[in-house]
Amino acid sequence: MKQFRACHTVTVTPFTPDGRKIDVPALKKFLDWQHRSKVPGVILLGTTGEFLTVSDAERAELVEATVQHCKGKMTVMVGATHAHTPTAVRFAREAEKAGADGLMIAPPYYYTPTEDEIFNYYAAISEAVSIPIMLYNNPFTTNVDMSAKLVARMTKALPNVRYIKEASMDVARVFDIVELTDGVMNVFAGERVVESFKLGAVGYVDPNGNFCPRASTGMWTLLEKGDLKTAIKIQHLIDEMWGIIKQGHPLYGHQCYSKALAAAAGYPVGDVRPPITTFASLGKEGTDRVTKLTRIMAKLDAIMDKVEAKAAAKAERAALKAAA
Repeated sequence: MKQFRACHTVTVTPFTPDGRKIDVPALKKFLDWQHRSKVPGVILLGTTGEFLTVSDAERAELVEATVQHCKGKMTVMVGATHAHTPTAVRFAREAEKAGADGLMIAPPYYYTPTEDEIFNYYAAISEAVSIPIMLYNNPFTTNVDMSAKLVARMTKALPNVRYIKEASMDVARVFDIVELTDGVMNVFAGERVVESFKLGAVGYVDPNGNFCPRASTGMWTLLEKGDLKTAIKIQHLIDEMWGIIKQGHPLYGHQCYSKALAAAAGYPVGDVRPPITTFASLGKEGTDRVTKLTRIMAKLDAIMDKVEAKAAAKAERAALKAAA
């Protein structure tokens, strides 16, 4: 079974300027940027990807184009969440058939299902596919908080349920899941990246990769190398960005500004679809915030310039020593 580690960008869905279609050329340019930024994998059709606004035909087009373009470069996981179990099963099968490397699936939303109903939902999907499944625990959007005990139950019973994006804001849950599953479940941080790493997370489902992939991916690499000081500096700057984004805009800030900032970085991906407020409608409020945010992005680039220059100098010294 394929292994997933480190930062995986949970991507925006690029739309044409009129918002009516998937913008495949923009998608490919965006994916090339991710690859150049050393992102090991992408995750489509999560919350950031506006999965509820995408038709079945658009879903198939997006998955197919991404899988084909990323082949041999980055892994591709696909969001297959749906409140109707047979539809989630169908989405999962279609993604596997298209060549996806894995799936990311939240529990059924709206219904507030019981633990047995959640278990049966994931069991149906697990039985239908052979690729790895990443559980997505986000009680703020699904109204369901999957306990560490339930996660352990599914880990034991369902052989391809081996990953979880833990976004409950209870960072101690990372430790609890690792402990209750004897380390079999691979936890990906949904937030609090440095803290989650310290508690045993093996990766990060990363919305920041949509506008600063070099720094957010680099942050995880720094953690693995033991450079906590620089990783924390990056996390603080990214947290500062989210503070600006969320001021008064808890619903649409994430997708709306993620797309605007991708465009500011040189990779336009269109705007969001209704009911989320578009960036275009924000006017001066939006452009003023993007100006502040791009200044922080420049600081992140400066940090990464130093990190990469230091690594290059170290490699050069090692090469000279080996040649001596």
